[in-house]
Amino acid sequence: MAVEPKQVVETLSMVTQQHLDIRTITLGLSLRGCVHEEIDTMAQRVYDRLTSAAQNLVPTAEQLEREFGIPIIHKRIAVTPIAEICGATKAEDLTPIAVALDRAGKEVGVNFIGGFTALVQKGASDSDRRLMNSIPHALSETDIVCSSVNVGSTRAGINMDAVLRMAQIVRECADITADRDSIACAKLVVFCNMVEDNPFMAGAMHGSGEAGEVINVGVSGPGVVHAVLKDLPQDASMTEVAEAIKATTFKITRAGELIAREAAKRLGYEKGILDLSLAPTPARGDSVAQILETIGVGQCGGPGTTAALALLNDAVKKGGVMASSSVGGLSGAFIPVSEDAGMIKAAEDGALSIEKLEAMTSVCSVGLDMIAIPGDVTVETIAGIIADEAAIGLINNKTTAVRVIPAVGHAAGETLHFGGLLGDAPIMPVNTHAGTIFAHRGGRFPAPINSLKN
Repeated sequence: MAVEPKQVVETLSMVTQQHLDIRTITLGLSLRGCVHEEIDTMAQRVYDRLTSAAQNLVPTAEQLEREFGIPIIHKRIAVTPIAEICGATKAEDLTPIAVALDRAGKEVGVNFIGGFTALVQKGASDSDRRLMNSIPHALSETDIVCSSVNVGSTRAGINMDAVLRMAQIVRECADITADRDSIACAKLVVFCNMVEDNPFMAGAMHGSGEAGEVINVGVSGPGVVHAVLKDLPQDASMTEVAEAIKATTFKITRAGELIAREAAKRLGYEKGILDLSLAPTPARGDSVAQILETIGVGQCGGPGTTAALALLNDAVKKGGVMASSSVGGLSGAFIPVSEDAGMIKAAEDGALSIEKLEAMTSVCSVGLDMIAIPGDVTVETIAGIIADEAAIGLINNKTTAVRVIPAVGHAAGETLHFGGLLGDAPIMPVNTHAGTIFAHRGGRFPAPINSLKN
């Protein structure tokens, strides 16, 4: 197919003016060959595996950036859930594995490594327990390692014992890194219906159904979608808005598909999925909130916000799925508060509350993401937030997640400053009426009737 000058100008505009980028190239690696009963030996094997398999990841990505003129913001690695390879060792503290991951990641030059992970939706094994207990120490001792725990699924229900334990761990992570704005919590996410091929942090991991080495790519282009919608007349119908988003997402996804194919080919690894999520950044004009406001909501969080987000999410999926041979991951619109300039302003203005965000997560890509909450919030309140979000995922058969940051020593109305893609997090007020009974009942929230699909 011939490339017309108009298309060249359009693509250049997307990159230079509308923040089009490939958000991440993520190398998924199996670590099953690294198992050993001695924790230090296993840590060394993990280090050797990463430094060997990922040595060309960053140079290849940088070469693709130069050749195609599209920025690739992050280069990342996702590994086999660490709890799954630690059954052979009896070490209580699995931090040495996280330290090995951190050291290897810095050696090869990646931005983040995901996979300090446990899957406990139906119950926790001994290695799952040890991994969860190790999370606060591991995240406080490392810089680029991310952790995730799956506490529920539509097929299994919700492990309420794990919900409470993860609420305690979130609190511990906040306390142990209180001198760094509780940064450990920004690297920890609690899931329901976690997926195996997510290239985005903090929830990336390399699932059991994956090949040994896989290249997954996450694209992003809120600024491009925003620019297209701004050019529509205000009397354009919702149908026209949806069609414009679909057409734009198709173009964005094609760029990601090209990069994914080339990266996999040059590295000699299997091409995995393309995650076509709209992931915002703190940069002005690169905001999902501003897209919703351009659709017509007065300010993000106001009436109509959930409906506008539902339309956006659906149109993104419809447009992107036709542009790639393998769409996966999370794929939709992300609404992380600290990473989205429009969300930050809406929270500061009081237009956006955690309760409204929770409603929005029923139709968006993930969940309550990068939300700073007052430092005196109780463990029971955090557990209730996790349980509420998991229930939305459970009943709606979708992935949901919670990444909240108790800001130790700070109150609602103040701001945490992380910098980079993590941005600035306005501390949002939380409903404190969680009580003390619900979180401690334990047991398993039963799987819903719609889980019976066989």
